[in-house]
Amino acid sequence: MSTATIVIIAAAALVFLFIIANMKIVPQAHEYVVEFLGKYKTTWAAGFHVLIPFFERIARRITLKEQVLDSPPQPVITKDNVTMQIDTVVYFKVFDSKLFTYGAVNPISALENLAATTLRNLVGELELDGTLTSRDTINAKMTEILDEATDQWGIKVSRVELKNIIPPREIQVAMEKQMKAERDRRETLLQAEGHKAAAITRAEGDKQAMILAAEGERDARIARAEGEAKAIYLAKKAEADGIQALKDAGADAAVIELKKYDALVRMADGRASKIIIPTDAVEAVNRNVLFAETAGLGDVTKPAPEAPKPPKPDYCCDNDPRT
Repeated sequence: MSTATIVIIAAAALVFLFIIANMKIVPQAHEYVVEFLGKYKTTWAAGFHVLIPFFERIARRITLKEQVLDSPPQPVITKDNVTMQIDTVVYFKVFDSKLFTYGAVNPISALENLAATTLRNLVGELELDGTLTSRDTINAKMTEILDEATDQWGIKVSRVELKNIIPPREIQVAMEKQMKAERDRRETLLQAEGHKAAAITRAEGDKQAMILAAEGERDARIARAEGEAKAIYLAKKAEADGIQALKDAGADAAVIELKKYDALVRMADGRASKIIIPTDAVEAVNRNVLFAETAGLGDVTKPAPEAPKPPKPDYCCDNDPRT
């Protein structure tokens, strides 16, 4: 093989390698900013591209994914002159590769400094308590301000979060004491409310017990009265039924008079009472008594007791000379 042939083959190999070296593949979610003779020419999206050697160059490789900028804690002074350490987290992504490349020398550093100054301005308008309780407000305002300010850099700020708020040690001690006092106050209030509720419950229970006892006594009295009334009614009904039975059996006037007398005896009930008996009732009783004695009926008089017999002499004791 001649020298000329070797040179041609070597030159062809170099050209092939040179062409291969200028073939570029842009990954997904990435963009390449290409310059032609030092001037912006185009932006390559994901895919296969060929770079013209010596005339074109890739000025910047940019990712389109969302990125996180975690700033270190920095001192921030509140409106009431309390210095706190606050660190922020900024979520952003690039929406324009050309503006991101040519808008600022170091867009990430510019965004970090802008977030720090914005945070100082917002916290400086709030007091300590407002700063601790207004995290959502601060996050929303910072997101709005940074998103508007970074449009010229091709950056879209989607979210800003205050990661940590660290007050001074003496403030932390005071806050702990305040928290403890607040918890003690709540505990005292809860205990007082518990005692109050218990007293009210006991009073309500006593009231209900008294009401139920009164209702029970009332129902018992009503039941007793109804029972007594029913007993009287049944007794009278039995008496009426007895009289009706006597009438139905054809009892004469003498039996009826005796029943009347028996009723008067029951009315006396063994007590010392004066009972005025009509004359006709006395005569009827006398006739019935005379009839009973004559016929020997109803004689309940006990016979007179026998006379006691004299005791028999005791010869043993009566003849004793010592008596």
